[in-house]
Amino acid sequence: MSVLDEPVGGPGNPLVRALRGVPAQERAAFGPADREAPPVQWVPTAVAILLAALLLWGISRVAPATMVGTGALGLALGFTLFHSRFGFTSGWRQLVAVGQGAAIRAHMVMLGVATVLFGVIFATGSGLSGDPRGFVSPVGIGLVVGAFLFGAGMQIGGSCASGTLFAVGSGQSAIVLTLFGFIVGSVFAALSFPFWNGVVPQGPAISLVDVFGGIPGAVGASLLVLVLITGLTYWVAKRRTPPPVERPPSAHGVARVLRGSWPLWVGAIVLAVLNAAVLFVSGQPWGVTSAFGLWGAKVLQWFGAEPQNWAFWQQPANAKSLAGPVLADRISVLDLGIMVGALFASAVGGAFLLHKRIPWKLAVGAVVGGILMGYGARLAGGCNIGAYFSGIASFSLHGWIWGVVALAGTWVGLRLRPLFGLSNPKPADSIC
Repeated sequence: MSVLDEPVGGPGNPLVRALRGVPAQERAAFGPADREAPPVQWVPTAVAILLAALLLWGISRVAPATMVGTGALGLALGFTLFHSRFGFTSGWRQLVAVGQGAAIRAHMVMLGVATVLFGVIFATGSGLSGDPRGFVSPVGIGLVVGAFLFGAGMQIGGSCASGTLFAVGSGQSAIVLTLFGFIVGSVFAALSFPFWNGVVPQGPAISLVDVFGGIPGAVGASLLVLVLITGLTYWVAKRRTPPPVERPPSAHGVARVLRGSWPLWVGAIVLAVLNAAVLFVSGQPWGVTSAFGLWGAKVLQWFGAEPQNWAFWQQPANAKSLAGPVLADRISVLDLGIMVGALFASAVGGAFLLHKRIPWKLAVGAVVGGILMGYGARLAGGCNIGAYFSGIASFSLHGWIWGVVALAGTWVGLRLRPLFGLSNPKPADSIC
């Protein structure tokens, strides 16, 4: 039974009273851990170690030591994402399709821990790269359109932003197409920058720190909402009786740290700590998708195009990124680290696998979903990491709105999945 789903206390505990009538299998939330992890795959493990060393060495040649530290944190993020199989896409799909809220409750733990840690960092001004700054983005039409597109796209493409990176690292070939779509969508978003930032009205950037009169008030309000959402998932479970979540193969005992599937609550806490560490070391929180637009622009330059003349790439910060090496870009360093970290985690867990054949419908869905997510992320000021995770932890109202609208997009995406040969969880399933 997951610690996340275990009510603490006796019959008088309010949480215990609230959970009466919740099906026992929903309280457990997860299926049995009855599959042993395969042996270590030594060749991809060695390749991962070599790539990690080369990545950190390459960063050190073009960027300061704090960027090397950021790259190391990217490796740790990839390792954690794979071992905890921490899914945003699957979590929202399970909630909307069958009412299974185990993954969403893990999100709430992650967000709660990150909110507290971010609050401490912001309050003390602690950091290795100057005054730490969170992600607080405008609340406007672009946010709503972009988050909706992202929510639908991640169900069609089969993965979210962070999920795409750790899936690519673990050898899931179809997700490479999703990453390609991400880059294409990001390039189109950069092209349409004048419309979304010049023609469409821009809303204000709203921080809960200002709304609630300081960091303590913002932390308290955020934690209260997280608790309410957690309770809502149990209420949904009482009405829908969802199937439990499948557990991946795992080692046991101490070996589980390197070769096992971690409990979701462990992944949630570790991801929150790592995001806070990214903020402390690099001066800003964890993000993912801005790098995809940079990679696409770099590729266009290789083929003789001139994206540097676009309005988007003439913005001072964007122009600096485009003019510099990829390994000097903070988000690119994190993304590359995640892929290499996931490669190592999957190899030592015996789970690295290259798919040799990809059905054409799945391939089309991967690209289409990636394009929707790449375009939507730029409109919305981030993805499931930069807007939802880091945005909420930074006390930005846009992060909460992003989550609600992306959930609506998820509902639409689930109805489009069968067109691309993808299935959805069903209430009658023995496991989802």
